Amino acid sequence: MCGRYTRYLPWSEIHRLYRLTAPADVGRNDAPRYNIAPTDEVPFITAADDGNHKVRAGRWWLVPFWAKEMPKAAMFNARIETVDTTSAFRDAFKSSRCLIPADGYYEWTISPADGKRDPWHICQPDHAPFSFAGLWAYNSNLDVTSCTIITQPSAAPVNQVHDRQPLILNPAYYDAWLDPRTPVSDLRDILRHDIDGELQFYRVGRDVNAAAINKQPNDHSGLIKPIVLL
Repeated sequence: MCGRYTRYLPWSEIHRLYRLTAPADVGRNDAPRYNIAPTDEVPFITAADDGNHKVRAGRWWLVPFWAKEMPKAAMFNARIETVDTTSAFRDAFKSSRCLIPADGYYEWTISPADGKRDPWHICQPDHAPFSFAGLWAYNSNLDVTSCTIITQPSAAPVNQVHDRQPLILNPAYYDAWLDPRTPVSDLRDILRHDIDGELQFYRVGRDVNAAAINKQPNDHSGLIKPIVLL
């Protein structure tokens, strides 16, 4: 699964992943985020009408276009095994695909010493930016734009930490993934082209475990600082 992620690099670093031409997108400079949690508003990338890319913003917890109320089930991840058959995701999989810019995410293991959750920060070498493969929707009943991250069974090296991982798409396949004209029959093959094998990870402090403290976001650069394992 993917329940928290980071996007702390300057927008100019993330910008090079996409072809952004709208003035508002070109000049964008979002504040760094070190502990993005489900239901937070996040930027995501879709295809633009001119063949380039467009930045949208929405809730990280998919609200299907047909929903009459906010979903109570966990909709911040979509499992690759059922993404094309589950009613909540299948329409978006067909025609509303997106990329979610990031530069890391967190997973947890259980400490044998005290039974508490130990967080790990997972990223590319040199903390290079990347994109999660995702889906998005606009629900006119509730006037909510939202998105979700596709996950898959984990492979090396992340399988040392968790049995699932978000699907980080190879940039060579961004256009095909985003293009609403791409045949549905081609999508699973596109999703086989991930860069998850390039990831690395390290332990961070348990401060990251709380998404908020005293109703304020728990979001600062110290959360990604490696801790020394004794």
